[in-house]
Amino acid sequence: MKTLQDLDVAGRTVLVRSDLNVPLAQADGVPTITDDGRIQASLPTIRTLSQGGARVVIVAHLGRPKGEVVEELSLAPVAARMSDLLGQPVTFSAATTGSEAAAEVRSMSDGDVLVLENIRFDARETSKDPAERQALARELADLADVYVSDGFGVVHREQASVTDVARLLPHAAGQLVGAETEVFRKVLDDPERPYVVILGGSKVSDKLGVIGNLLQSVDRLLIGGGMCFTFLAAQGHPVGDSLLESDQIETVRAVLADAVARGVDVVLPIDVVVADDFSPDARTRVVAADAIPDGWRGLDIGPGTVELFRERLADARTIVWNGPMGVFEMAAFENGTRSVAEAVADADAFTVIGGGDSAAAVRQFGIDDDRFSHISTGGGASLEFLEGKTLPGIAVLEES
Repeated sequence: MKTLQDLDVAGRTVLVRSDLNVPLAQADGVPTITDDGRIQASLPTIRTLSQGGARVVIVAHLGRPKGEVVEELSLAPVAARMSDLLGQPVTFSAATTGSEAAAEVRSMSDGDVLVLENIRFDARETSKDPAERQALARELADLADVYVSDGFGVVHREQASVTDVARLLPHAAGQLVGAETEVFRKVLDDPERPYVVILGGSKVSDKLGVIGNLLQSVDRLLIGGGMCFTFLAAQGHPVGDSLLESDQIETVRAVLADAVARGVDVVLPIDVVVADDFSPDARTRVVAADAIPDGWRGLDIGPGTVELFRERLADARTIVWNGPMGVFEMAAFENGTRSVAEAVADADAFTVIGGGDSAAAVRQFGIDDDRFSHISTGGGASLEFLEGKTLPGIAVLEES
């Protein structure tokens, strides 16, 4: 897989697929970026290309406009924030491709940076019809001389700006995609042991493929979040009104049996914080994980589980964490996720935060990024990497 060092970019137009899918909030009707982590993660590649004399044209998406122009999902505020962070003007184009975008590109000078409008305003970007995607890819390729893939959050997708355009132009991985790929291959192929993975989030069905693959390599698996209740139910425990995927109970039983056969230590909560309603001001109590009463729902791991997880992380040399331990967005149920984040940050280990809600939680709690070895920008992509899947956006970069 070629890198930026393999490219001669001076005086050339470089199309960069970045992941700028940042969270937005409306403040007096104006979209406001609430977490610019993905913009910051994109800057090293953009800065390197710009300083190398390239004309940098950025293609990215924001949200799920489903092929329609949605004003609230414009990349205009993202371009403005990028300009602030980059310390140089960043031009925004209201077009994605076509004559208007081409005119913007022709007016660029070496070192300039241009952000095209949300590529998902064009339905062809995510089309299931290869011919439609390829038509859009050709329009994108007409804008540039070289393609750089640096949006790790989308490399698990077969999309026009991710895979199809890479086949039409000389291509390379950007610094972010290169670093993410190296990290996940390290934890999959050559982890220092003990190797511990922490999994959370709401649905166990979303993680079964990951768990099945990890059981072949991990030493210890810590399970929290809403998915833990299907594991508890599989052991025959009552879970009250907690989130439960009844159709996955037998599958989870098979997973637990497989873990025993492989000698993998699966660590489940021993206590949970339960509430009588899914709301920030609900009544709460801590109960044993095997005694959740009817009418109550588990919304966080309990203090005993926090200590248990800390103990199981103490000697780890490689830690991967994907998925929160509870509904951390509500203060009453944030302690489990916060405590696990701090435990991972304190660990004397190679630590990887698997993007998505885990990365959002780290930033919400104000934990310094430098306390982790790597914070991924791609929740879905990191999960599919851990599942052992071939990621289309990585595979295409390895083609000649």
